[in-house]
Amino acid sequence: MNTNKKLSGVISLALLLTTSFAFASPADAAGKGWRYWGYYQAAPGAKSWTSAMTGPFVDVKDGSVEGWSFVFSADDVPTIAPSIKPDFTAICGKVKADKETKRIALVIDFGSAAYAPKGEKVQKSFTTCVRTAQTSQGIDVLDMAVKIRAAKSGLICGINGYPKKECGVEISTPKALKK
Repeated sequence: MNTNKKLSGVISLALLLTTSFAFASPADAAGKGWRYWGYYQAAPGAKSWTSAMTGPFVDVKDGSVEGWSFVFSADDVPTIAPSIKPDFTAICGKVKADKETKRIALVIDFGSAAYAPKGEKVQKSFTTCVRTAQTSQGIDVLDMAVKIRAAKSGLICGINGYPKKECGVEISTPKALKK
């Protein structure tokens, strides 16, 4: 799959989410949301997550932390960042730097049972350090560490088999998340 198709898929989801909420009444928007893999980044030295609106087809620097979290969001920007803090030193501190590669810390958070697909068990969240080529992008880092299932558009649908079949679906707000 080429990078432009993947990027257009990520942008398409963002536009779909934005369009869906732009035409929904506040009551409708509060009653439904999207369940999907949210992508987050923390630049070298950062102590908090930033929602990555560009998708994983961007260059990442040595010392960065990439985060993926299976989220539920009634907004076009995911609000449930990975529960594991972006701590490069804790994740990659024992991996020595070199001039040919870069080290990227990766956090995978499988989310909550409150919005898990019916019949599926939430996997245990984990971290890993990925040593990759200097030219690698976020998608390359993810692909080196886990099994990815993506839509033809490039949208990341599943990580390590979770969820098994769905891809960025709209669902009613789970009761456990309603205020």
